[in-house]
Order: sequence, then structure tokens, then C-alpha cells
Amino acid sequence: MTKHKLNSRFGFFLLLTILLWAKNLFAYSVDFDLRLDNALQVFILLINPIATTMLFLSIFLFINRTCPAYITGYLIYLLLSILLFANVIYYQEFTDFLTIDTILGAGKVANGLGESAIRLFKPHHMLYFLDCVVVLVLLLLKKLPSDTRPVRARFAFSVMVASLLFLSGNIILAETSRPGLLTRTFSRDYLVKYLGINAYTVYDGVKTYEVSQIRAQASPNDMEKLVEKLRQQPKETNAETFGIAKDKNIIYVHLESAHQFLIDYKVKDKNDEEHEVMPFVNSLYHNNSSFSFDNFYHQVGAGKTSDAETLLENSLFGLNQGALFSQLGGKNTFNAAPALLDQKLGYTTAAFHGNAGNFWNRNETYKKFGYQHFFDSSYYKINDGNSFQYGLHDKPFFQQSVKYMEHLQQPFYAKFLAVSNHYPFSELPDTELGFPNVDTGDSTIDGYFATANYTDTAIKEFFDYLKASGLYENSMIVLYGDHYGISDSRIKKTKELFGKEDWTTFDTMQAQKVPLIIHIPGQDKGTVNHTYGGQVDLLPTLLNMIGYDSENLMLLGNDLLSSNREQLVAFRNGNFVSKDYSYHKGDVYDNQTGELLNFSQPEVFEEAKEVKKKVDEQLAISDQINNGDLLRFYHHSGLNPVKTEQISYKNSLDTLLNIEKKLGDHSTSVFSTNGGRSTEELYKTKSYEEYAEEASK
Repeated sequence: MTKHKLNSRFGFFLLLTILLWAKNLFAYSVDFDLRLDNALQVFILLINPIATTMLFLSIFLFINRTCPAYITGYLIYLLLSILLFANVIYYQEFTDFLTIDTILGAGKVANGLGESAIRLFKPHHMLYFLDCVVVLVLLLLKKLPSDTRPVRARFAFSVMVASLLFLSGNIILAETSRPGLLTRTFSRDYLVKYLGINAYTVYDGVKTYEVSQIRAQASPNDMEKLVEKLRQQPKETNAETFGIAKDKNIIYVHLESAHQFLIDYKVKDKNDEEHEVMPFVNSLYHNNSSFSFDNFYHQVGAGKTSDAETLLENSLFGLNQGALFSQLGGKNTFNAAPALLDQKLGYTTAAFHGNAGNFWNRNETYKKFGYQHFFDSSYYKINDGNSFQYGLHDKPFFQQSVKYMEHLQQPFYAKFLAVSNHYPFSELPDTELGFPNVDTGDSTIDGYFATANYTDTAIKEFFDYLKASGLYENSMIVLYGDHYGISDSRIKKTKELFGKEDWTTFDTMQAQKVPLIIHIPGQDKGTVNHTYGGQVDLLPTLLNMIGYDSENLMLLGNDLLSSNREQLVAFRNGNFVSKDYSYHKGDVYDNQTGELLNFSQPEVFEEAKEVKKKVDEQLAISDQINNGDLLRFYHHSGLNPVKTEQISYKNSLDTLLNIEKKLGDHSTSVFSTNGGRSTEELYKTKSYEEYAEEASK
């Protein structure tokens, strides 16, 4: 009976399903680096190839004629095997998975792999096709008898429905483990880890089609209409600060998940002694060489950190749904800060991040932004002791970045994405434990201040290196918070930490403030500025400070230091904050008292509804530019399209070394100005235990 079933068409279906399932698991464990953090992720990984494999193979069960049915089943099986293997080879070279755009641009794949394809082939790769050959031979030799009886349509339909139900269960489990997986699209690694190669490819295909439809309908006339709208909006700048950082290096330091309330905040230990959470950042915040802002808000949506990067480097918002980096980053044209500084002012541009380069699709988006170099996790020495699920911890990250940064030609534009102060705020190395936790009853919040303190120490060590290497005096260092750290659902539990008996919607809006410190050594005009602004305003501010006239750029923000700027902060969800009041889903609150003004001051409520139209228009302009890729039609910026095909992040260090060698005595890198000697030894780092021991002496 069992043998009879195996010789049936359904038996053939089961055989192919099992073989493809086994090959996918083999790829997961041998050729892909899909980091698993818990038992649920392991379980999902084990089952995710099954549903889509069953769904695709069930197609041949509907075919009545014997030969076409078996040929169709085998071809589907072969194509799914080829898709898996193509991803294996591509992943080896690029540590990423194939997209539909990449598959359609076969020439680009060939150029990317070139002659290295043969070198990439390993003996175990034969296993991906050995079963295909065996099954084909068995079919031809009739060792796998062809069942002439067609499968009942009702039974074939039941198999397809069962596979869809299985897929639905897989998606539910994936969303349970990683909420927002399909809406935020963190990383192709995550999609494959949770849904499998087949489902990821289909999902990417759907997204690619949606984007292509919007792009196809866009025209140069759409861009001209937006240009007219932006020309009508006043663009105020501060003449006094124009060019105060001219020709200086620009260093961005990313304060992961940092709320503004971390500034000057202190926590008490069990002995009731107070400890500053971020003492070094506080010292920068109040330094007269710093322009600091206490009413600066994040404006991100589902793209979180990547949305912050979009805002900061383009003065455009992220998408209304999902992440721009993931959906459009590798396709769109941008007038981003790296390309502008490279083309117009001769800056070297580089990004540093101790996580996988394809997280948030950075490896593709950064090319479009014009980053010449990107040092991702492949450039760092990472182990279980110095990293967690979001990458390398901050101290080793900054320390290991030095050996690359010292080879950048000056002036340079460099962005450092630190990650240790990231949810779940509890995964520090054992040697870094010791800063007092708070007690809110929520373990996630309780560790938030300790991870922030760790990041503060890492930044202090980085600044010490900048001073010792001579980079400090010739740099403008910008520290910014990317987004909230404690979510809206959790932040109410912090009310006692801030002496509040209750936590209101207004308090939640205030908690969207993030730090912004623009530190320029050598100047003394710094102050704590109370203007209301957001991340979309930072690029215009920075360009004014380095002396670049941004009039011809499509920027939605305004110079934060202009005394005449309209103080309006739009949030991605349509809420906003102005100088006097905050708007949340139709409710208007006084910024000074937190009082609801809907009824007590109806004139303010009416005014807010008019301001809301401005906010909606600003968001709509950004969405039209991004979704339609309208900057491809804009030529007044004077920027040339970035030649992404000439950018490779595989050997960035070798590229920098070759540039140094070619320039010889004209090289301006720190390595060269230091007499051809590395500055790595100037970087000093200590553990929390060592700092605590020193303090106790």
C-alpha cells in the first residue's frame, strides 16, 4: 500500500517537497548566515520552506495528462532548485539575497560575479543538483513509475488550500517573533529567515511591481509642479553661522534610540547616590563650542533608523508605509549629502556600521546616496563576546573603525552608526555591567539607562582618540538621536522616573524629542537653542555651516539656526508640533502647560487645522518625490547621477591605500600626516569595571 502511494502522482509531489525542504535547510545551515536568537526562530526556519514548496508544486497536480504533469512537476522542482542555488552563489559574493531587479538585470549580476563565479563554486554545491540528476534519471529509466491516473481536482485544490493555510500560519508565527516584518522590511536576511527563499522572492516581486507602476506614471512635469510649490515656501538661513565649519571634516555620531530626556538625567543606585546617565554627552551639550537643541524631534516612520538617515542626508521623509531604504533605496535617484559633498566640495565619504551591510538594504542605498566607502560587519572582528543581534557593541566598534578612518582623505564626511543602546537594552558584555538599573517593572525599560551610559563612555573614548590623532580640531562632529527608544506602549511606565503622577498623550509627544548636538571645536558661539525643529532640518543647517548655498536643492527642511524660520515639525503620521502647541489626531495641546485647547481656546484649534494642511502638503511632496523617483527629472541641483556601478564596498581599505600611494606627499589622510604610521595605538579603551576601579581610588 505504501509503495503504491509513493508511485502515485501525490507520492511524486511528496518526494519533491521533501527534497526541496532538505536542500533549503542545508543552505540555511551551511551557506547562509541567518543568525538565530531563540527557539521560535529555529522552529520557523525549519518549517518555512514547506508551505511555498507545496504551493508551487501543487500546480502540476491539476494537470490530467501524464507526461505534461510529470514534466511540469519536475521543471518547477528544477527552477526552485536553481533559484536556491543562485541565491547561494550570490550570497557568497555579496552577503545578500537576489532581488527581482537583480535577476532581471542579469548583466549586472554577471558583472558583479564575473570570473569569480567559478572560484565561488565549492564541492558541496553539487548537492544542490545531485538530487535533480537522480530524479531525472529515475524518471527516464522508469524507476519512478508514471501514474497515468490524474489527481482529482478536489484533492489538488485541497493540497493548494492546505499549503496556503500553512503559509498563513508561518506568517503569523513570523509576525509574532518579529512584528512589522512585512511592513517595515528590515532586511532580506530577516525575510528569508522567517519566510524562506521562495516567499521572499514573491514578496520582492510584488514590491518591485508596485514601485515600477508608480515610477512609470511619473513625468518631468510632476517635478516642475513640486519645484514651484517649494519656491513659494520661505527658506531662511543664518548669515552669522554661514561657513563657520568650512572645509572641516564632518563626523556623524549616531545615538541609537536616544530620547532627549537622557540629557542631564540622573539615576539613583541602591544607596540613593545619583549617577549621570550620559556625563560626556552632557558636557558636549553644554559646551560653548556646541550648537545644541532641546526641542528637536525625530520624524521617522516604520523605517526607524533608516528613515532617520533618509531625513538627515536628503531632507526628505521616509515612506508612509514600510522603509524607503528597503523599497526604493536601491532604485531611486537622490541628491544626498554624500554625493553633494563629494561632487561639489571634494569630500571623501564613508559610512561605518558593525552590522550586516544588507540590513535596511544599506549596501545598495548607500551607493545611491553617493557613499564611496561602506565598512560593514565584514570589516570588523566580531564574536559572541563583543556583539549582539544588531551588531558590534559600541566600544569595539569605534575602536576597530579607527584603522579605516585614518586612511580617509581629508576633508571627509563619515557616519558612525552605534547600536548598543538598542532594544532590548539588556545585552551588554559582562565586563560592561555595573551601571544601576531602574525599577519600573518592565525589564526592557530597566536596562535602558545602563546601555545609554555604555554608549556615552564609548563616545568619550572616540573623542579622546580624535583629539590624540589631531582630527578633533579640524572636524565638525554631529551627534543625533535617530528615534525613540522606549515605545509609546511602554513609556507610560516611566512616569515615576520623571516625577509625574500621570502620563498623557502630550507627554508621549514630548518624548519624541531626540538629542542634536553640532560640536565645532574652536568656535565659541555655541548655545542651547530652543527652536522647534526636526531631522528634516539638519541637512540645510549643516550645509549653511560649511558655507554651501543650498538654494537649488530640493530640501524640505530649513536652517535650524535661522531666527525667522517657521517652527513647524511634521511627523510621519500627520501629527505635528509648532512653537506654541502640539497636534495629535485632532487634539491640540499647549506646549508650555500640556493643557488640551480644543474647547478652552477654539481659535487655536481652528488655526491648528490650517497648519495641518501645511503638514499634509509637506508629507505629500516628499511622498511624490520618493514614490515617483522624481529627482531623476530634476537637473537644477548641478549634481551628476551617482555611477553606482563604479562603487564597490568589497575592498574599501585597499582602495583607500591605493589612493594614499598615488597621492604620495599630497595625501591628507591621518595615516599620511602621521608619517605613514597607524594611529590605532592612540585609541584607549577600558571596561566599566576598570573605570569604576579608577573612580574608587
